Amino acid sequence: MPTEIKIPTLGESIASGLISQWHKKDGDAVKSGDVLLTLETDKVAQEIAAEADGVLRITAQEGDDVPVGAVVGTIEEGTGAAPASAAPEPEAKPAEPVKEEKPAAAEPAPAPAAKAPESQLRLVPKENAPAPRKADAEGRTTRKKMTPLRRRIAEQLVNAQRTAAILTTFNEVDMTAIMEMRKQLQDSFVKKHGVKLGFMSFFVKAVVDALKAVPQLNVRVDGEEIITNNFYDVGVAVGTEKGLIVPVLRDCDQKSFADIEKDILAYAAKAKEGKIGLDDLTGGVFTISNGGVYGSLLSTPILNPPQSGILGMHSIQQRPVALNGQVVIRPMMYLAVSYDHRVVDGKEAVTFLVRIKECLENPTRLLVGA
Repeated sequence: MPTEIKIPTLGESIASGLISQWHKKDGDAVKSGDVLLTLETDKVAQEIAAEADGVLRITAQEGDDVPVGAVVGTIEEGTGAAPASAAPEPEAKPAEPVKEEKPAAAEPAPAPAAKAPESQLRLVPKENAPAPRKADAEGRTTRKKMTPLRRRIAEQLVNAQRTAAILTTFNEVDMTAIMEMRKQLQDSFVKKHGVKLGFMSFFVKAVVDALKAVPQLNVRVDGEEIITNNFYDVGVAVGTEKGLIVPVLRDCDQKSFADIEKDILAYAAKAKEGKIGLDDLTGGVFTISNGGVYGSLLSTPILNPPQSGILGMHSIQQRPVALNGQVVIRPMMYLAVSYDHRVVDGKEAVTFLVRIKECLENPTRLLVGA
């Protein structure tokens, strides 16, 4: 009896998904555990594997939007050898008649037919002109359906701007101390932990410190109530080929710099392989977005609902600054904090950002918890 390939339950509030890719062809022999297809939902991309050995029969195609529980194919008993060997034969036969038709096609092409259009083109250029422009236009653009993930991103961004009173405050941070600390500790850090000491772990720890100092940014709005979070799960925005996702680093207040760096690398690997799960993306209380990796100098990040705050990092640039009455060149970064003005006042947002600046310019306080 054939084994049905069904769309599994994908998570709360997810009713359907889009088949973005079949990894096997119709008639292929598959084994239990083989990845058959990738299904995109409005939150994540999920791979569906075979549950039995046999021959794959596909009934739903790439680009189809299928509901949870739908049967998109079957796995029949067998090896799949017969369909594979029979397929090339019909393809080889049509190749011979094509060669015989080419000489016949060349005979009815008389020389006078090539001369006739010369006068016609001179007499009626305006009437013929629109035709090539229309043909060219058909190749100048392409159209494809928006993926569920892209639709979800769009909905989230529009919803954030429609429902929250978003305001952004800016500051700048001197990255000298962090860069020097990383240079001094990098070799021993890699030797001990097997990962590099990056900038992001400093920013995550600085955000946790600032959230503790200004808990008004660690809240979310639920109807007419304000819910204060007493934990520190920080989301880190990651750009992928399919769109922006925000995996969440759990309990960052309890983790070391090495733990955070390892978590970031693990999420990066999962995102590259398309294996980010729904649980990886939910439950964050605050988000960090690093536009600096793409060369952004300054931006106003958009909130990630239902969170009330997001920190934007930007490019590090050597700039002249005044220090102790002198102009010196320092590696500077602009910081931006966007916040929901419904529940966060300007004073609280500015205090929060200044606290982050102080932590980054004096990173030893993050190590000793001062």
